[in-house]
Amino acid sequence: MDASSGEDWEFDKLVHQPTRLQLFAYLYRHGETPFSDLVEDLEITEGNLSSHLGRMEDADAVRVEKEFVDRKPRTTYELTDTGRDLFEDHVGTLESLLESLDE
Repeated sequence: MDASSGEDWEFDKLVHQPTRLQLFAYLYRHGETPFSDLVEDLEITEGNLSSHLGRMEDADAVRVEKEFVDRKPRTTYELTDTGRDLFEDHVGTLESLLESLDE
């Protein structure tokens, strides 16, 4: 949308929510990541993280892989192509908005 037209900018609520935006950005940069690393690096509680990742999984934005490593369960998350596209679209919208502020 064109900011000069007076129309509102619309952001995808799945991506724009602050905690999920952190998750999208982190997974976009780091790729496949264990749950424990997300908890530690993003300083998000396990319950909060699980809730947000569940929403992302429901939207086909993240892929979940569960496996056993040395007899211990390990869950990893990775953005799907849909998730990468959603994040890139969101970044593009933000860049367009910023550019329009200079006009």
